[in-house]
Amino acid sequence: MEETMEEMIPAEAESPEEEMEYVGFWARVGASLIDTLLVAALTWPVLTAYYGASYWLDDKLFKGPLDFVLSFVFPVTAVVAFWICRQATPGKMALSARIVDAKTGGKPSAAQCVGRYFGYIVAMLPFCVGILWVAFDKRKQGWHDKLAGTVVIRPKKKTADVAFEAGE
Repeated sequence: MEETMEEMIPAEAESPEEEMEYVGFWARVGASLIDTLLVAALTWPVLTAYYGASYWLDDKLFKGPLDFVLSFVFPVTAVVAFWICRQATPGKMALSARIVDAKTGGKPSAAQCVGRYFGYIVAMLPFCVGILWVAFDKRKQGWHDKLAGTVVIRPKKKTADVAFEAGE
């Protein structure tokens, strides 16, 4: 039996004035690019100032403690903190998207947010199949979403015809 979008998204996820939709693969790629550029804009100048221009030519995995903190600890902490506090990173916020609990449509727990982040490792191991899964899943869930019990939603975009019929 084919489920309707209203049946697939929990009622609690919808506000009275708008319907929600699952966020697909390409929108999520765009959000990820925004987040990556923001992290790079914050960390790269500091790394270059501290380690010098040769930082970018060195083959070592870690150049020192500051490199480890800015390249690994900061991004993990920032992403999980945004998910816990805002249900979205800046990239998802730019798309009006948010992460919700897949069963209730409510705010995900801190444990779900942490599990979702580390679920990315599982999703990327087999040639990123778990990330690409978003493009084919009916609820647009990647493996990291399935493992954490989350979905990514946003207000459904109105088409010009619907807006015209509604008198807007």
